[in-house]
Amino acid sequence: MNDLVMILKQNKQHFSKVVPFDSGNDKLMPLNFTKANHELTDDILADVKKFCLYMNDKLNKGHARYGVGGYAEHRTIYSRSKVFDGKNPGEEPRRLHLGIDIWGKPNTAVIAPLDGIVHSFAHNDQPGDYGVTIILSHLLQGISFYSLYGHLSLNSIKNLREGNRIMKGDIFAEFGIPAENGHWPPHLHFQVIKDLEGWSGDYPGVCKYSEGKKYLPNCPDPDLILRMNRYL
Repeated sequence: MNDLVMILKQNKQHFSKVVPFDSGNDKLMPLNFTKANHELTDDILADVKKFCLYMNDKLNKGHARYGVGGYAEHRTIYSRSKVFDGKNPGEEPRRLHLGIDIWGKPNTAVIAPLDGIVHSFAHNDQPGDYGVTIILSHLLQGISFYSLYGHLSLNSIKNLREGNRIMKGDIFAEFGIPAENGHWPPHLHFQVIKDLEGWSGDYPGVCKYSEGKKYLPNCPDPDLILRMNRYL
């Protein structure tokens, strides 16, 4: 067990919710975006409006406030964007998801789970990319790490500055619409990162399957903070 995982486990009772969620009343739905999901056809994935309709229908029929899932999932849906392709012909594409996605309504509030400082932010505006992205830096019991929030609204960074202090429980961002969030149905990509490796306003949220042994230890399970999987 690495030191960050140990610290997160020790403090699991002290983190704030990352999205508004009442465990007594709100239902969560586990979502699968591997090749085992035969409902997601190429036709749906190629059309963001159809993809949004699919997600809305899925959550509505399941009476779920949020759809949740994705950590360490080998996702075929990334074939919808060249962002995840290799740079050279025949090169392995990126398909292994390094965060957890929370699918819900546009403009859903995003809440800081613990005190942090705005490390960086950007609008990664390529189809399939993060869209609006914020990275917070944290220090917990002497261990420094980062949390990344992707697919946000442009309003989330309207008055933001690097170095801003964000306190635990603060609403500091919101889910974006497809035009702002990388052309996805509204959701939050939440990722925990031990070492940003020099990145700013961005960090890979998906890696090659063959590189999992490198990236997964650097990006431990975000549910150590979210603690939502227990309600699925």
